[in-house]
Amino acid sequence: MKSKWMFSIVVMAVLAVGIAQVTAAEYSIKIGGGPTGGTFNTFTNGMAVYVPKVNPNIKATSVGSGGSVENVKRVHSRESDFGLCYAVDSDLGFKGQLPQDSQKYNNIRSMGYLYGAPAQLVVRAEAGITSAMDLKGKRVALGNAGSGAAASAERFFRHIGLWDNFNPSFLGYSAAASNFQDGKIDGFWVLVGYPNASVIEAAVQVKIALVDVGVDAEKTGFYEAFAYSPTVIPAGTYGKGMPECKTFQDSTILTVNKDVPEDLVYTIMKTLWSKEGMQAMVTAKKTFKEMTLENAFKGASVPLHPGAVTFWKEQGKTIPERLMP
Repeated sequence: MKSKWMFSIVVMAVLAVGIAQVTAAEYSIKIGGGPTGGTFNTFTNGMAVYVPKVNPNIKATSVGSGGSVENVKRVHSRESDFGLCYAVDSDLGFKGQLPQDSQKYNNIRSMGYLYGAPAQLVVRAEAGITSAMDLKGKRVALGNAGSGAAASAERFFRHIGLWDNFNPSFLGYSAAASNFQDGKIDGFWVLVGYPNASVIEAAVQVKIALVDVGVDAEKTGFYEAFAYSPTVIPAGTYGKGMPECKTFQDSTILTVNKDVPEDLVYTIMKTLWSKEGMQAMVTAKKTFKEMTLENAFKGASVPLHPGAVTFWKEQGKTIPERLMP
């Protein structure tokens, strides 16, 4: 009897040590954001602060990048463990169909929907530009090379037949706003939640207008060619008297490398999609109010990570077969 009692104590001690080791696991993660002044960085900075605050065993660093396309590549190679990626870029990268790049970036996995990123083409109000086709011969900044903004702009302008008939430059949002104010460019393109700080910055010194690129998209069958969806930027978003803008948007997805431990992904999701976590993100920027349990993985184009599957099933969500790991 005594030997059985001693054996039980030993077993319990071993189990306790094992549980303690699991509980004490330390993680150091890198989260791929985007260009200075963009919403990607706002989210990843907030995530890098909030997640360790709730989980002291997780250290997080927000890493700047060119944006969505670069994050697809970095998360695939695990140069970044997590990253913000647009659904269209993720889909094309996963299939090996990115422009001039046939490599399949299929180590990426989806976690959840964060917000919609509408295309916003900013021009001077007095320029009389009412359609993207009016940019023939004009100088337009499209976002950093490798960013989701630049990729979406190239897709759009190639689709409508304008790519070889205007002068694109690849500048980040803040640099574009500055160049626009100085008259060095005629317009700039952002693919980001509204209101965007760089557009607001440009509007301080220049009376701006937003081009209805959604009209051009609908006329040319853009929605049949790519998985963007039509949307509207409300009137007055960037100033009193500005009309609504018809445009299209991509879905911003929190993405992770497939080899990141399941328990870590699950823990981060429990943290971010808790009531307190979602409020912390909204406090960082109102754009993130779309990050809800109801929106779940809306717009996701690549399979979910197993940790995300566990989390969303706990929320009562049915996972489509195409999104299963």
